[in-house]
Amino acid sequence: MPDLTLIVGGMTCAGCAHRVTEALEGAPGVASADVPGWESGRADVALDAAAPADPADLVSAVEAAGYRAAVDGGAPPAPPANGPASGYGAPADEQPEPSGDGAPSSTPLLSDLPTDAYDLVVVGGGSAAFAAALKTSELGGRAAIVNDVAGGLPIGGTCVNVGCVPSKATIRAAEAVHRARRSAFDGVETSGRVVDFGAVLTQVRALASELREAKYVDVAGADAAVTLVAGRARLAGRTDGLHAVEVDGGARTLRARAVLVATGARTFVPDVPGLADSGYLTNETVWDLTEAPDRLVVLGGGYVAVETAQAFARLGVPVTLLQRSPRILPREDAALTDALTGHLEADGVNVRTGVSLRSAHHDGGETIVAFEADGEAQEIRGSHVLLATGRRGNTADLGLEALGVTPDARGFLPVDATLRTAADGVFGAGDVLGDKMFVYTAAYEGALAARNARDGLWAETDYTALPWVVFTDPQLAGVGLDLAEAEAVGIDAEATTLPMEHVPRAIAARDTRGSITLVRDRESDRLVGARVLAPEGSELLMEVALAIRHRITTEQLAGAFHPYLTLSEAVKLAALTFRKDVGQLSCCAA
Repeated sequence: MPDLTLIVGGMTCAGCAHRVTEALEGAPGVASADVPGWESGRADVALDAAAPADPADLVSAVEAAGYRAAVDGGAPPAPPANGPASGYGAPADEQPEPSGDGAPSSTPLLSDLPTDAYDLVVVGGGSAAFAAALKTSELGGRAAIVNDVAGGLPIGGTCVNVGCVPSKATIRAAEAVHRARRSAFDGVETSGRVVDFGAVLTQVRALASELREAKYVDVAGADAAVTLVAGRARLAGRTDGLHAVEVDGGARTLRARAVLVATGARTFVPDVPGLADSGYLTNETVWDLTEAPDRLVVLGGGYVAVETAQAFARLGVPVTLLQRSPRILPREDAALTDALTGHLEADGVNVRTGVSLRSAHHDGGETIVAFEADGEAQEIRGSHVLLATGRRGNTADLGLEALGVTPDARGFLPVDATLRTAADGVFGAGDVLGDKMFVYTAAYEGALAARNARDGLWAETDYTALPWVVFTDPQLAGVGLDLAEAEAVGIDAEATTLPMEHVPRAIAARDTRGSITLVRDRESDRLVGARVLAPEGSELLMEVALAIRHRITTEQLAGAFHPYLTLSEAVKLAALTFRKDVGQLSCCAA
């Protein structure tokens, strides 16, 4: 048994646990220290029997290492007044505003919770909601998930119903047709065609339904500590330290120590005359099509726009993409997005950039979209229009404003680095926050918010080495910083780019499209970022993400064994290019 246990706040990874351990073991009067996993939020300390440390000195040692601490059984560590918004340490003037005044919460102690109340009520039914509810159960609490099926999406939220699952399944179907039509190998003749577009999407919808039941409904049903409630939720204030959440106008009221808003986001509809009445498709309705569009017009140039445009084009649909910015995916490097544009156009997507929408209206069963491009008024007809013009948060009529929480102009929920809103005991997670809208970040945030709500440890979000993927073909993927971002935060950075034509796996597959770019810190040689444009390029990301997370150097990457004729060899070869010309090496020489 330890002589003393500290509650530690602010740990977000294994490295944090190591640093806290080092800080405690370096303090006079400590025989040993152990952090049983950063998620535990605690440190067990064995004191020197001859000259034991003063507990206050141990708290100071942890705080000097950059974390917050309190002796177990005393007051919990104070919430951070401010915290970095990312693992790279945002400047002080870019930090999120603190929520509340840092005073101890008036939330009831765990032992004081009434039997008819929950530890956490989650508003929303997607990945963040389920991660939060399951984490609450894991920590010994009870959670309720309130999902508005009538006014929103079924249980499972965006990813399984109208996002990741249907889009990627459709992309794979389109790839099957595309590859069957084109053979890069002599003596091999293939052919492929779409004979029933409706059957393709019927199978896609069936997969979404199957996964929704297996991974959401059945999982919740098997956990006695998680309750699913169908209805529209509204936060109705706080009494005696417990939040009230009204369902369907007060037909039922749930009480909880804390509330998590995880209501997701929906398509943002720009203020273009006639557009709202034009009968457009969104990511929520495009998968309901039973027949192929005669002509599809895609408005937007982000992830949803480019993925759907290419998939539908490969399934035989004439597609035109209209993007407001000078190029698609405007936040990414121009060389990569220009190359991707060329690949989209090779698949039949008519990409128009620098477009300013003017109006939309029906005419003869079609939608006419009027726009201005290259200084000229133009228009295009489509049997269907897909709106992929960004997202807005689902925060309307939740009762947030009465609690002092004001969403931004697009309805996104403001939170600090611990996922707290300005209202005590109210947290936010997932797409409703308006940033890093991925299913895996939503799940991470949901679990972190639940742990902070349950234990009051105030751990901060850490998005170091966050990978992302645009599932086009070739895929555009990245992790960490690009060269410009690294230089902007003061890193003496260097980048190297390896064309896939140098990767034996790509050569053997006769598909050498794309490249991999690595970014390193010259001083330490540590990897800080990567960008990949390649077929199945996303499969390279996790090695790079782990290298960034664990501060591995490019020399170490280059020296690691990579099986010959695997795609992962691209990482090794790219790391080698910081020091050698790989064009002058034999096939597997280092």
